[in-house]
Amino acid sequence: MEKTIKEKCKDGDLYIPMDKEILREQLGYLELLYEFNATRPTHQHMRQRMLKEMFAEIGENCYIEPPLHSNWGGHNVHFGNHVYANFNLTLVDDTDIYVGDNTMFGPNVTVATAGHPILPELREKGYEYNVPVHIGKNCWIGAGAVILPGITIGDNVVIGAGSIVTKDLPSTVVAVGNPCRVLRPLEEKEKIYYFKDRKIDWENL
Repeated sequence: MEKTIKEKCKDGDLYIPMDKEILREQLGYLELLYEFNATRPTHQHMRQRMLKEMFAEIGENCYIEPPLHSNWGGHNVHFGNHVYANFNLTLVDDTDIYVGDNTMFGPNVTVATAGHPILPELREKGYEYNVPVHIGKNCWIGAGAVILPGITIGDNVVIGAGSIVTKDLPSTVVAVGNPCRVLRPLEEKEKIYYFKDRKIDWENL
């Protein structure tokens, strides 16, 4: 039995996204996103209500600083609890994006699930494909980082600013660069210093 266009969107198959039904549905979610981005800074409770309507799943105490950019207005995004996103988070959520508890996004981060074939003849016809992205718990994604389709990032990962994540990353590492590579595992010194030579004052935290 041939897959529907929506099934192809979810399953990583090649498809042409200019389906009238899909475009009509997508437009409705983008209207909600527009309204979210138009809220005032004092409208925090309103923002929380809107996020629960916009996202596939969103946990408690999540904060997203407008403007938020998203192909489907967050409709295919799954956030855990206490997720924080700074200005200009871009979620290319043509299929699912999963983010674990306590993960933070710096400004201008892009998480993309949609891709286009390398073969010019297929791109010329308008084909694309979507592959889910999984980001673990307690990660810090630095400003300007880009996470590409199909990537899985483990728990407790720090990704340096401006990094382009083209391959999966294991848990509990610092990773940087273009393409993004593991720089080192988290070390004992992280329990002593929080920034360069600045020590953590554990007694007063």
